[in-house]
Amino acid sequence: MTHESGHAFDKEYWERHWHKDQAEAPGSMGSNPPNPHLVREVGGLAPGTALDAGCGAGAEAIWLASQGWQVTAVDISAEALARAAGRAEAGGVAERVRWVEADLGVWEPEGRFELVTTHYAHPAMPQLDFYDRIAGWVAPGGTLLIVGHLHSPGGEGHGHRPAAEASVTAEAVAARLDAAEWRVAVAEERHRALTGHDGRRVELQDVVVRAVRQG
Repeated sequence: MTHESGHAFDKEYWERHWHKDQAEAPGSMGSNPPNPHLVREVGGLAPGTALDAGCGAGAEAIWLASQGWQVTAVDISAEALARAAGRAEAGGVAERVRWVEADLGVWEPEGRFELVTTHYAHPAMPQLDFYDRIAGWVAPGGTLLIVGHLHSPGGEGHGHRPAAEASVTAEAVAARLDAAEWRVAVAEERHRALTGHDGRRVELQDVVVRAVRQG
């Protein structure tokens, strides 16, 4: 599926993305800290089984493993996973993470998870359909945490501004979760700033949705 911005968000796109990131600034995205929304939203949960959908270079999966979670981390990019596995080994948590190279649009897990989380993942399928898909992998009583880019009118996808098809609103995400099956604990749009690897300030507009599947 090719989106309006021209990005297919397929394996070829993501391998090129990670290769370019490494070539331009070795270790740049591959050395990012875990997403602060993950730390804030699940830091108080008792560890169990977790799925990191679209794990990239593994910062979130590695953090979860360090907190005692048994993590399945899935990404379409072999290059990203190689970097992630190296970081996990260096961090002493390799035994707690299973790295899976797969297309999340077609991959099916063997079971359900007590936590399913995703951070800015953009698959080769509509964004909200992707969230529907991964929500189905949450076990009864488990938690779904979605962190995405906030949709804003006219988003062209340049710089750190996401293309329209790769962004959502908190309201749209929460509306996909059936109230008879889910308790939405958080559905917010949050602003944060960070310093990029080139030293420039980067402004991010995030969507954060945390929901619990009713047992």
